[in-house]
Amino acid sequence: MSTLYSTHSDFLYHDTGSGHPECPERLQHINKALSGPAFAGLIRVSPPLGTAAQIQLIHPHAHLENIQSAIPQQGLHYWDADTVLSSGSLQAALRAVGAVCDAVDRVLGKEANNAFCGVRPPGHHAEPDVAMGFCLFNNVAIAAGYARHQHQLERVAIVDFDVHHGNGTQAAFYQQPNVLYVSSHEMPNYPGTGHPRETGLGNIINVPLATGTNGVALRHQYQTLVLPALNAFKPELVLVSAGFDAHKLDPLSGINLVEDDYRWLTEALLAVADRHAQGRLVSVLEGGYHLQALAASVAVHVQALMAA
Repeated sequence: MSTLYSTHSDFLYHDTGSGHPECPERLQHINKALSGPAFAGLIRVSPPLGTAAQIQLIHPHAHLENIQSAIPQQGLHYWDADTVLSSGSLQAALRAVGAVCDAVDRVLGKEANNAFCGVRPPGHHAEPDVAMGFCLFNNVAIAAGYARHQHQLERVAIVDFDVHHGNGTQAAFYQQPNVLYVSSHEMPNYPGTGHPRETGLGNIINVPLATGTNGVALRHQYQTLVLPALNAFKPELVLVSAGFDAHKLDPLSGINLVEDDYRWLTEALLAVADRHAQGRLVSVLEGGYHLQALAASVAVHVQALMAA
């Protein structure tokens, strides 16, 4: 199977300041991990900048204007206590939007069977009119809106295995039954949303995980709840909010996954895509803050994509 890897040097110029967990070194470690001979078969692409029209599939124009006006010419601007802007942040955020939409185009256009987008800043906490939680624009939500609007897909599934609930993605599709959003996440943890009772129009499935949950328990939840829901929905495209911060070494979580758990998750989601979506899957980087664990986890994720 052909796998696309989309990334760009612009992502390294989103500066969040010394000591911030969402740092450029995250992507540097990922790029180094994906540079070895095992990844020679990746289709490597440099994505375009996203457009205002793509952003406005999820965010009102005023949100884009607010981000633009907050970008500092030098130094850092704290949008909130967690979310930091620098002179390179807008270019990086636009490039992330462009990467996910371009990956959707290429996968649906059969240039590749699946894709991994190594982007920064992440996106799944960005609500339609609120940037938060390290996130400016909701990359995966924009990808889903783009697939439906540009390619007229009827059913798009988003699976979010980041350790934090994707409140922004849930908010974007809470009243849109053509997009299924499934999130497994530690609770309690930031941002405090993601209770099982939050179901939208039956298209929102939240799977909270207790602190200390390991891979055996997570796999059970996917086998009994997540995978049956995905197969019943029959998505035409599977999107993945691929956060690797549920790793046992990650400083921002209390979940105890290891690399093989990410391989299993990837293979399980690929099986759904193969069954219902002609194998079409686009994965988008979200969290993951232990540099070595992040790089190793992304490596097994991409290996599974390449082997499908």
